[in-house]
Order: sequence, then C-alpha cells, then structure tokens
Amino acid sequence: MPNEKDLSGPAVQLVGTSVQGLSTAEVAERVAAGQTNAFVQDTSRSVWSIVRANVLTLFNGIILACFIVLFAIGRWQDALFGFSAIANAVIGSVQEYRAKRALDRLALLNAPHARVMREGSEAEIALDDVVLDDTLVLRAGDQVPADGLVSGSRGLQVDESMLTGESDAVEKEIGDRVLSGSVVVAGEGSAVVDRVGADSFANSLAAEAKRFSLVASELRSSIDRVLKWVTWFVGPVALLVLNAQMIAQGGWAEASASGAWRDAATATIAAVVAMVPLGLVLMTSITFAVGAVKLARQQVLVQELPAVEGLARVDIICLDKTGTLTQGDIVFDAVHPLTSRPGWESVLSWYGVQKDANATARSLAGHFNEPAGHPLDRVPFSSARKWSAVIFDDGMWILGGPEMVFPDHDSSDPVKRQLATQAAELATTGRRTLVLAHGTPTDDETVPPDAVPVVLLTFKENIRPDAAETLTYFAAQEVDVRIISGDNPQTVAAIAREVGLDAPHGFDARELPDDDKEFLDVINNNVVFGRVTPDQKKRIVVALKAAGRTVAMTGDGVNDALAIKEADIGVAMNSGAAATKAVARLVLLDGKFSHLPSVVAEGRQVIANIERVSMLFLTKTAYATFLAIAFGILLLPFPFLPRQLSVTDGLTIGIPAFFLALLPNAQRYVPGFLRRSLTFAVPAGVAVTLGLASYARLAANLQIPEAEIRTGSTLILAIIGIWILVVLSRPVTRFKGMVIGAMMIGLVVVYSVPIAREFLHFTDPTLPTALLVLGTSVACIALIEIVRFVHRRVAYRDAQEALRQRVSK
Repeated sequence: MPNEKDLSGPAVQLVGTSVQGLSTAEVAERVAAGQTNAFVQDTSRSVWSIVRANVLTLFNGIILACFIVLFAIGRWQDALFGFSAIANAVIGSVQEYRAKRALDRLALLNAPHARVMREGSEAEIALDDVVLDDTLVLRAGDQVPADGLVSGSRGLQVDESMLTGESDAVEKEIGDRVLSGSVVVAGEGSAVVDRVGADSFANSLAAEAKRFSLVASELRSSIDRVLKWVTWFVGPVALLVLNAQMIAQGGWAEASASGAWRDAATATIAAVVAMVPLGLVLMTSITFAVGAVKLARQQVLVQELPAVEGLARVDIICLDKTGTLTQGDIVFDAVHPLTSRPGWESVLSWYGVQKDANATARSLAGHFNEPAGHPLDRVPFSSARKWSAVIFDDGMWILGGPEMVFPDHDSSDPVKRQLATQAAELATTGRRTLVLAHGTPTDDETVPPDAVPVVLLTFKENIRPDAAETLTYFAAQEVDVRIISGDNPQTVAAIAREVGLDAPHGFDARELPDDDKEFLDVINNNVVFGRVTPDQKKRIVVALKAAGRTVAMTGDGVNDALAIKEADIGVAMNSGAAATKAVARLVLLDGKFSHLPSVVAEGRQVIANIERVSMLFLTKTAYATFLAIAFGILLLPFPFLPRQLSVTDGLTIGIPAFFLALLPNAQRYVPGFLRRSLTFAVPAGVAVTLGLASYARLAANLQIPEAEIRTGSTLILAIIGIWILVVLSRPVTRFKGMVIGAMMIGLVVVYSVPIAREFLHFTDPTLPTALLVLGTSVACIALIEIVRFVHRRVAYRDAQEALRQRVSK
C-alpha cells in the first residue's frame, strides 16, 4: 500500500500457497510431540545471570578468601566486610530481579504474534504456538517466527542482515528458505515451517537475532576498566603489605613462631579489602535497574538497562514523521481530477475495504461507490518504489507518490506537468499526496510506459499535541533534530514548521550524493528529508555516527528497522512493526513521543549520580591502594583493623552513596566520566595517604601505643571521609544535609557507645594523639578543598571542549 507504515497488502491467494494449512488434530499431534516453536529466551537477563553477575565475581572471590582466612585464624570480629559483601550481592540481585520481572511483564504483554493458515483460514497466534509444518503468512513488516521453505511469493523480499550481515534485501521465490529473525521488507508470501524452537536459525545464534549488540555504556566500560586495574594491583600490594607487617612483628621467623603472623595477616586483609570498590558495581546496577523500573511506570520499555544512560548522551535525534510527529491517523481530504477514466472510484473503494488495509487505504473507505470485484493480479507495495498496483479487467491501476510513479518532471505531457505542479503546491500545505494512474499491465512489475494520471488524492495527518513541546525541549538541551521520512519532502517540511522546527524546505533524498563527504554536508545543512528509502535512513545514521555524533533514531515502520538497529539508541513505537520493536533499545508502549524527555532526564540522573558516587568509591580505592603501598615501603604497621575500616566505609561511603545515587539530577552529560572521576579521586587519595602516613610516623616516633594509633587513624579517616562526602554533595540540599547529619550521628555513636568502642578496639586518645588527629584532619581537609577546586576547573574545561566539538560538528 502507498504508505511507509503498515506495509501489509490485501490478502490474496498466492501461487503455490497451501490455503488449507494444518488441522486442529495435526496441530495437537505436533504439540504432543514437542514440535513447537517454544523457546525460552529472556527479554532481559536470566535469574542465573543476575545472580552470577552479583555473586560470582572476582572481587567477591577475593572477599570470600579473606573472610575464610579471618574465620580460620579466629578473627571473626574483623570479618564484617564479608557480611557487607553478602548484603551487596543480595541487594543487587533483588533489585535487578525486580526490574527484570517488571520488564518481562511488559515485554510479555507486548510480544509479537505470528500469522498462520489453520483449517483453511488465517489465524493470529503466539510465536510459541507455531508448530512444525505450519503455513506462515508473511507480509511486509513481519519478523519471520520460524525457519521454513517459501510456498508462495508475490514480490517477497526479506532483510536477513540481523542474521547474516548481508545488508541488501533478498528476493524470495517458491522453494527458497526463510530464516527466523529475518524481516519481510516488501511483498508478501507464505512459507511452510520446517525448523522450530531451538533448532531454528535465529535461536541457534542465541539472542543475536534480536539483541545483536550491547549498548555503548561509558559508565559500564569505565567501571570495568577500573576493576581491571584494581585486579592487577591487589596481588602485588597484598604481598608488599604482608611483608611489611611481618617485619613490623619482628621478622618472618619470629612472627611465625610467636603467632604474631595472625596480626600481620589481619592487617594485610584490611589493606586488601579496602582496595576493592565493592559498592561501586552495586550502585551502578541498582541505579540502572531503578531507572528502568521508573521508566516502565511511564510506559517506556527498556530492553537493555544501560540504554537508560544512552539517550542522555545523544546529541542528535533522527525522527520518522508518521507515528512520531504525527499521530499516524490518516484522514482523506479531497480528490483532484486530472483525466477522465471510468472505474477509478471503485478501485479506490476496493483499496479501502481490504481487511488488512493500512491507515491510508482505510481512510478511503466510504468515500466512493461499490468496490471493484476480485482482482486478476497485483503488485505489492515496496519501500523502494513507494507504489503498489492492482490489475482488473480494464487494466492496471497504480497508486503511489506522484514523483515516484511519474519521476519525469520535465515531461512534455501537459497532464503530467499539471500533476507535478499541483502535487508540489499541495505538499507545501502539509497535505500528503497520492496519484492513481492507469495503464496496460507489464510483465516486470514496473509502471507501464503508457500510464496516465487519473486523479490526485490528498490526505491530512493529525499532529501529535506533544510534538512541539518535546522538540522545544530537545532544542533547549542542544540536541539536534533531523526528520527523515518516506513522504514528499515539502509535505514533511510543512509539518516540521508546524511543530516549531526551522525547516524552510525539505530535501529530496533521491538527490543525495554518493560521495560520503558531500553526503554528510547535506545531512548537516538540512533538517528535513523526504522520499528516504530504508537503506538511506540507515546510511544517514551510519554517516552521523562516523562523524562522531551520538545518534538516536525513532520510528515505527519496518522501513525504520535498519536505521533503528544502527543507531546508538533505537526507539520504537509499540504500534510499530514487530521487527522494529525487536531491534530497538527502548519501546514507547503507549506511543507517546513526549516520554523521550523523561528518558533523557532519567539517563542524566543515572550518569550524574553515578559520577558523584564513583568519586566516593574511587577515592576510597585510591587512598587504600596508596596507604598499602606507603606503609609497605615504610615498613610501618597498617593503622587499621578490618572492622574499623568496615564501619567508617559504611558510614562515609556505602550508606550515603545509596541515597546519592537515586537523587534527582538534571546535570547535562559531558564526555570523560572516568577522567573526571580519577582527577578528583587520585589526588584526594594522595592527600589522605600523606595525612595518615605522616600521622602514623609521628605517632610512632612519640611511642604512642598501637591501639591508640589505630583509634586516631580511624578518627582521621572518618573526619576526612565525612568532609569528602560534603564536598561531593554540594550544593548541600536539605535531604543531603539530613543524610550527612545521620552519618555524623552514626560515627559519634560508634565512638561513644561502650559496646561499639569495645568491639572496634577504640581507646581514649591522649593529648598528643588528639593534637595530631586535629592537625592532620585540618591539613587534609585543606588539601581536599584544593583538589576539589582544581577538579572543578578540569570539569569546566571538559564541558567547554565538549561544547566546542559539538559546534564544530
């Protein structure tokens, strides 16, 4: 049909098609034999993969080993971090499982269906209910549910790029194989299923047919990089610290003989455990999961959790017109006669009453006289040619875009000149135009040379009430917009102007240059593109990505699927084709374009809060690593017990990070998350290390007892930790102030309550220790403020550089 949406053609009998299909008894027989298409493929991570990701990690292995060692040597009091790690794993698993259940429920409610022939009639069934030897009915926009052999074809073309990597659509004839997961892009046909379930091609490639790649996540890749670095450091640093602690206990021989090696092992474990940023991975997983669930409540299905982050990084969004800017409800407007030819009313009426007519054809119903009888033949709609045809006794009737049916605008034929002029004038008013032409049938599915335009038809589309507001939001957020549509470029430009875009004209995609540089220049210098083919949509997205842009693509038709698949973030409307939804990262379940600002805001909250939280955890990892190295080199006793670090880490980092990670945050995304985080964390870690190392050396020179040194070190670390929390929470709102105040109260409690003091081995500091603690804390706080000042300058410079690069693009 002459519309780039809902490209299904009328149901006609195909040559070679089994019109009967399987009987109920035959279906039951195959179900009993297990020959169904049922295949468990999670729409999100499986329960086992969630548990594995949160429990069976290298760091949890390190923590478990340390936990076992402490229990074995009778120091269970210092094994608190083990319970913390268990809590982290449980909380992370529960949060992701809750998100999985919410997303799976939404995915189940919006799962695609298959069309099959059963007992002589067409039936729509769940994908899992397809059985061996079923006859599939395939139309443009369908995703093939199971492998089969083509039994009928009428211009059937299939895109197998998600399976084979071949980008060109493949013409399918009777006897050819169609693969599950491929997409019907043109024509119609039927196929007899010969492989189902786990045996089908798509399922043999696991999830690659539907989820062919992971969203590029700067947060995930940056955190993975940090974890890899820490993994390399843990072993050598542990040996360095163990050697220092054994020497501090009188040497390897004496410590081994006296049992002091237990103290050395405990101190080493304290150093190692402090280096592991357990909470960072947990906070990232929880933040992604919570963001996905919050969006699900707004009818946005997130098919991959890091996609929440992805849209916040987008700097250009490509929109299809129909179903995005407009509601997709086509209203018939008027007929503009061109030549006299009897029978055109009945042909248009025939288009309008077909049971699977699309929105454009349905709008014709009731406006004309009785429909024509059964056609002799037809040419299905193709996204490439953008016209369809039906053949009756009186000849071939072609319905499609005027410039596609009659591309020769310089024709000497006055009727064709009138058509071109009138269509162009009507397009500038925002109306869609189609021409109905008549000619002698051809053998090669081309427009007959003698085709004559009979009537020009105009249609109106209702613009979405939220479109203008949403585009205004993107403009304010400095996100560029490109409208790419299969419709007449001037029609699309007129609609773009109605929603507030600066689009004086539309560019005809048939004039796009072949040269890549010239092509990119055209894309950068125009806002609206019309008559864009599916391959050109994909090429536009690929060209923008190659130029360094982060691209989002929205659409609902099968002709959008290739571009949505290539985009950094693909967004599909739930009313769209199954194939389009299958390759999208996000699905707007109620089709409301106005949800995209919410997705951007959620993504920005995720990025900004994880960046803030990561600076807390990375600062701890930095100072723990530097402390271990410094005390290992200086051969000083490590100034903490594991239980002391567990409490201070929980109150200054772990607990407040949980609240900070979920706070509203509208800060704009700026590339360079890891660099900015480390720009603060590493110098802050050095400052903490210098303070504690100086305190420990001076305290040792003053011959202060080891228990008192540890108490003072814990006090210093707690004070500095609280101050870092304050620095990274700025501006300190009422809620943040309450969180920080609660952590301060917690620290006072553990230092003052006798049971806690005894458990943590705290002692009352003498005057020299108190003065050292005060002086060291003040000096470290001053250094932290200097680090934060420099860090803000670096962040500002990054933002300016990012803005400069955006302008240059």
